[in-house]
Amino acid sequence: MAVDYAVIVVYLAGMLAMGWWGMRRARSKSEFLVAGRRLGPAMYSGTMAAIVLGGASTIGGVGLGYQYGLSGAWMVFTIGLGLLALSVFFSARIARLKVYTVSEMLDLRYGGRAGVISGVVMWAYTLMLAVTSTIAYATIFDVLFDMNRTVAIILGGSIVVAYSTLGGMWSITLTDMVQFVVKTIGVLLLLLPIAVVKAGGFSEMKAKLPTEYFDPLGIGGETIFTYVLIYTFGMLIGQDIWQRVFTAGSDRTAKWGGTVAGTYCLVYAVAGAVIGTAAKVLYPDLGSPDDAFATIVKDELPVGVRGLVLAAALAAVMSTSSGALIACATVANNDIWSKLRGAVRRDETEKDEVRDNRLFILVMGVAVIVTAIALNNVVEALTVAYNLLVGGLLVPILGGLLWRRGTAQGALASVVVGGLAVVGLMAGYGILANEPIYYGLLSSLVVYVVVSLATPATDAAVLDAWRERLSGRAVPEPVPVSR
Repeated sequence: MAVDYAVIVVYLAGMLAMGWWGMRRARSKSEFLVAGRRLGPAMYSGTMAAIVLGGASTIGGVGLGYQYGLSGAWMVFTIGLGLLALSVFFSARIARLKVYTVSEMLDLRYGGRAGVISGVVMWAYTLMLAVTSTIAYATIFDVLFDMNRTVAIILGGSIVVAYSTLGGMWSITLTDMVQFVVKTIGVLLLLLPIAVVKAGGFSEMKAKLPTEYFDPLGIGGETIFTYVLIYTFGMLIGQDIWQRVFTAGSDRTAKWGGTVAGTYCLVYAVAGAVIGTAAKVLYPDLGSPDDAFATIVKDELPVGVRGLVLAAALAAVMSTSSGALIACATVANNDIWSKLRGAVRRDETEKDEVRDNRLFILVMGVAVIVTAIALNNVVEALTVAYNLLVGGLLVPILGGLLWRRGTAQGALASVVVGGLAVVGLMAGYGILANEPIYYGLLSSLVVYVVVSLATPATDAAVLDAWRERLSGRAVPEPVPVSR
């Protein structure tokens, strides 16, 4: 294992080095939070794919393949579909807004009265998303070092907090590019073919497993529909995803770079399901489907390759964790704290804003690590996160983009009713039930339409300013000169 350990140590050291390098570039709010809004297509595609494909997509995707066969690809597949829809239909308009958070978009569209409440919902989503990624460190470090769960979470979480705090989005972008390459090599080019060969090839897999393992819809139509509601729609509105869209250097980059990333997600989804299916042939009696990834890596891969694939799993977890962490801190500072404390000081400089955002990343990072230690069930935490996001914010966000008659009162009512309905229904039906997202989303939609039609239309001046920003004709913020 010495070679495997060396690969992991070099990888982790590289992440910290990139954080230190990114610190030199992040000297303004724009550079720190959205990488100066100037990423090109290649870097944008890699970082977008890295942020959406995390531990749940890698370890969880293989686990679903182990449990259901090829149809286990649907969870990650719907994530890819959501990213494609976002990139093709919405990303160019989102990028033109030149904002930092989803709540700022709602304030622009509805006249400045939706921010704090929507910010709280988005903060809860990003916090839980960061927590789920941080919990996943325990699985990986347990395989590597037989490490105590709490120590593993502190170690992995501290590295992410360190490089995210140092360089903000520049550090995260650079590390995500490395993580994208490592994931591609480790999972797609190494683990996938080795797993299939070790299982005897597809003919042997078909001979040893029930036919439903090769049914594309074997996981069930209702489950697939729920995945679409939660993950496909969740990709359209998450702060962690939008904050990456804000980094695009142009409308074209946001649209086509995101389309490439979404297509990559579809391939990754199928690969994870195939790996899990192969693991079912090799280890038919594992205690938990989520053990499939770690087991096949530990037992079937040669020295060195094993370390690289485990680094790929770390890369998947770290990319999602760092993206969710900076999103959580950005929302906490810009949408909640700044509005609760009142107007920003007139003498506050770019340096002060970077310092404040850096402090919030550090504080939120500590909160994420502490929460991850206290919780244990990754699936439940992730379900809570996406139920809150989709149930509370999908309707007012898409309504604002697509329906001129939507009003601030309708948006606020939709956020409150949808969010409370989801929470109440999860308490009644159970966190993993389908009913909370079905009825929560429906109640949010009904309230949004009814209240919007019952209240005065949004002021024409607000809508005119909104259309100017969407068109890109409004004067953008100045882009700082790269040093």
